[in-house]
Amino acid sequence: MTISRRRFLASAGALGATATASVLAQPVTPRPLPFLISTSSDPLLPKPGGKRVVICGGGWGGISAAKQLKKNDPGIEVVVLERNPVFFSCPMSNKWLVDVVDTNYLTWSYLDVAQTHDYRFIQTEVVAFERERRRVVTAQGYVDYDYLILGAGIRYNYEAWFGNDRKAADFTRARYPAAYIPNAEHFALKAGIQNFKGGDLVMTLPPPHRCPPSPYERACLIAGLFKQNKVKGRVIILDPKDSPKPITEGFQEAFATLYKDQITYVPKAVIQEVDPFNKRIRTAAGDFRFDHGILMAPHQAGDMAWKAGVIGRGADGKPSGWAAVDPVFLNLKDDQNVYVIGDAVGLVSPQFSFYPKAGHVANAHARIVARYIADRVAGKAPKAALPDNLCFMMVNTAPREDVAVRFRYHFNEQGVIIQEQIDDNLRRDDLVSEDFQWASRMYEDMFS
Repeated sequence: MTISRRRFLASAGALGATATASVLAQPVTPRPLPFLISTSSDPLLPKPGGKRVVICGGGWGGISAAKQLKKNDPGIEVVVLERNPVFFSCPMSNKWLVDVVDTNYLTWSYLDVAQTHDYRFIQTEVVAFERERRRVVTAQGYVDYDYLILGAGIRYNYEAWFGNDRKAADFTRARYPAAYIPNAEHFALKAGIQNFKGGDLVMTLPPPHRCPPSPYERACLIAGLFKQNKVKGRVIILDPKDSPKPITEGFQEAFATLYKDQITYVPKAVIQEVDPFNKRIRTAAGDFRFDHGILMAPHQAGDMAWKAGVIGRGADGKPSGWAAVDPVFLNLKDDQNVYVIGDAVGLVSPQFSFYPKAGHVANAHARIVARYIADRVAGKAPKAALPDNLCFMMVNTAPREDVAVRFRYHFNEQGVIIQEQIDDNLRRDDLVSEDFQWASRMYEDMFS
């Protein structure tokens, strides 16, 4: 039975109309445009009377940061800029692909929570950053800020596969969506797997990528759907790692016991060439043809992080692909009023490199940064804090069973962030209950 959350959601049209109504500034010079039609060169909002925090991106991090800022200091003006009309959750979406949960379970109203917690939500596209002027430029006008929080999420680095061949990148995104950026890709992928008639479905995994254990969960749930519907098909997982990570033993046991006829796991399958037009992939572990694919190109920090100029550089001088931030305080080392949270954050520790790029971590980052900013506004020195992480992964739907992984973080004597990982490899139904309880807590934390 599909799990549903019954509640009202404003329509996308209403969201767009209300968001546009946030354009408050009068035109500076006469022009032949109605008052509520603005350009990127116009002020979208008047200058703030007090401190203003602009949050770019309304994902798990951005939307959490907005609420937490208002809780910490109701006097701070908070503005969220987000291009999507409604929130669609990537966490839990693998279950939605196979109808364990429905669409309402993943979607929430941005306007409702903004009104509840007295911050401003504006649906618009961020087009540029003028950091020297502390200004964000959007498609509807510019917004000045005192502090900026970037919840940029990820982008697919199709350039690693195709160079400047936009045709190949667009073809791959449309035909073989990765569905790790909400939400049009999710609907395309769901239709693709539910209408799959048989053959080989290939999944590519890049390092590092959003929600590290989630591709293995997705493979299990798709394999379970094939098994249930008696589809003569298999999922081929092309993994550059030498084994599933994290939750290694749990996923290996599920592949071998539950889906020995539906899942083929290929380790050390570093991608060398992708030909989406002829449905061929060449890897270090061999060549593969496919009938359908979930082609996940390497992940990088999202477009906004590149536009904001926050991407770090490696020892070779080339862009690292991820935001270079202070590993503890999450702000730029050369611009302490700009913070980056969630998936876009780059290297934080020589022990484990990246925080898991997961919704739980983004929410934790949001809480931490909201407190840092509130303290700074109050004239206090922020006290260092670290996130945690918790991931549940469903590997079976009949009966429903999950595995899980927990991460804890602390400083060692040298001040380096250390990660402790605890895999819960025994698939069982009580973890399913914990999974949905976790999701309920997180949704309540963000939207209630």
